[in-house]
Amino acid sequence: MSIEPRFGRLITAMITPFDESGALMLDSAGELAVRLVEQGTDALLVNGTTGESPTLDRSERIALFHEVLCATERKVPVIANVGDNCTHDSVAFARKVESLGVHAMMVVTPYYNKPPQEGLYRHFRAVAQAVDVPVILYNIPTRCVVNVDAATILRLAHDVENIVALKQATDDLEQLRAIIADMPDDFEVFSGDDAFTLPLMREGGTGVVSILSHLCGPQVREMVTAFAAGDIETAERLEKVLMPLAHALFETTNPILVKKGLELIGFPAGNLRLPLVEATDEQTARLKAQMDETFAQLDAVGRK
Repeated sequence: MSIEPRFGRLITAMITPFDESGALMLDSAGELAVRLVEQGTDALLVNGTTGESPTLDRSERIALFHEVLCATERKVPVIANVGDNCTHDSVAFARKVESLGVHAMMVVTPYYNKPPQEGLYRHFRAVAQAVDVPVILYNIPTRCVVNVDAATILRLAHDVENIVALKQATDDLEQLRAIIADMPDDFEVFSGDDAFTLPLMREGGTGVVSILSHLCGPQVREMVTAFAAGDIETAERLEKVLMPLAHALFETTNPILVKKGLELIGFPAGNLRLPLVEATDEQTARLKAQMDETFAQLDAVGRK
């Protein structure tokens, strides 16, 4: 792991705002990007799972990447998710996105196809070798059905120069340890689950690709930086306060409740696109109760 992480320790996986008709709200996306950076986000991941990527067409994705780059004045890394379940299309799209000037790309495991490990290796390699920017692998077995094995991740990390990091959205400690034990010195591993952030960092991981940071950016930033600096007591104190809210955000499918949470704190995040639907009144009430409790506890320990 590098001493100074290339993307920082807190990457926020941005939601994508839509209006009541389902149209993309670019101005709101830009405003949210700025807000997240001001609250401690080191880098922004755009068009990921939390950004409802399966519902965005290619032209909308391009417009969204461009908006976030402009809104942040390219002062923080903007990471574009370009992966799809078709290698040919992913390669073509990655080349197009590279021309926008994004700082890095993320490539998700091909979903639905259920490729074997050799197919996964060739897919990730093909996309990464088509561009010159750094590439982050995204392993999320719960959504993509297949798990990218540790051996495949390590093979890619050693074979492909610009594959520089992994977003690991699984709490498999055995796999994590196998990756960290043999990965290149400058390779980085991020948790794809807020609740797994400190367990991952205890094993030598870099930080988190967070959704909780939409609501508690300064505190998530403090938690990961404190842990990295050796202030384990502060990090674990914050973890204890923050994790109930992190779990609450996943009562139903992400990003339904993080969008509702933003609305509750006064930042309208817009609607969702089908097949996702709005939070129920009961879900909203439970989320609000947990947010109130979490914020009260943060105030008690010196919320920043």
